[in-house]
Amino acid sequence: METASTPTPPCVNVDAAALRAWPLPMPSTDGDKEQRGHVLILGGSREMPGAVILAATAALRAGAGKLTIATGASVAQLVALALPEARVIGLAETEQGGFTGEAVGMLDPLADKVNAILIGPGMQDEAATAALVRALLPRLCGSDVSVVLDACAMAILLSPDEDGDSEAPFRFEQPVILTPHAGEMAHLTGQSKEDISAAPDRHAAQAARRWNAVVALKGARTLVIAADGARWQHEGGNVGLAISGSGDTLAGIIAGLAARGASLPQAACWGVALHARAGELLAERFGILGYLAREIPNEIPALMESFARG
Repeated sequence: METASTPTPPCVNVDAAALRAWPLPMPSTDGDKEQRGHVLILGGSREMPGAVILAATAALRAGAGKLTIATGASVAQLVALALPEARVIGLAETEQGGFTGEAVGMLDPLADKVNAILIGPGMQDEAATAALVRALLPRLCGSDVSVVLDACAMAILLSPDEDGDSEAPFRFEQPVILTPHAGEMAHLTGQSKEDISAAPDRHAAQAARRWNAVVALKGARTLVIAADGARWQHEGGNVGLAISGSGDTLAGIIAGLAARGASLPQAACWGVALHARAGELLAERFGILGYLAREIPNEIPALMESFARG
């Protein structure tokens, strides 16, 4: 708990000046795609193949050099046709739309080849997803891979441990990025959505410390809080970003930046700012309501240049 002897760190505003003073890692002028980073997106399902397409597109637009997608075998060909830039791996599926335990063996060889992994967009079967994440984490944490958990994948926090104890508090061995909105945070913490919305700073800070994670609590005011208490906030964007697929694009942007070598807090802060500003630009062209999540990634490359120049 925070006490008088452990003062709360100041909250840094993630504005253009802050981003300009916190430049993203850049490849050398003669760098190849390996230097730009390899990102693995694990997600999608029979009912939501588009989520992994949105996230993967956003990761490439954020500058990642190589892309691998692992998704359900039933939709793998569709995803491959939609993203010719990607290697696509088809995984065996459960009846509920999740992935079977065979996925662990198929993905294990990639642990030494990727720089960042995003798990969650478009995934179903919360229990199967949590079991898969629990099995993958020890391998990933031992290979210096940046891990981003979104949507269904965050259910690892509620899953039973190896002894079947679902009451034992979960703590990541190495920090990961979590990207909940208030409703998801309520589900993960057992608090009400109203309580989360009333005191987002306190709940996000407690969760980050308890879970050993960088928590990006999404909203009109988005908080990014690390396990050590360092905190950032971003206000911007518009209600047009509250649309299906928007969170998938944000998670993809964050994963792409992490693959390039950005630290977890930096990837989260830059990702939130880029996502919000993209929404503002799209609103100027199309109006606040009606632009699509698939249009967000196209804004990202120019915005990264703009923020870097100030």
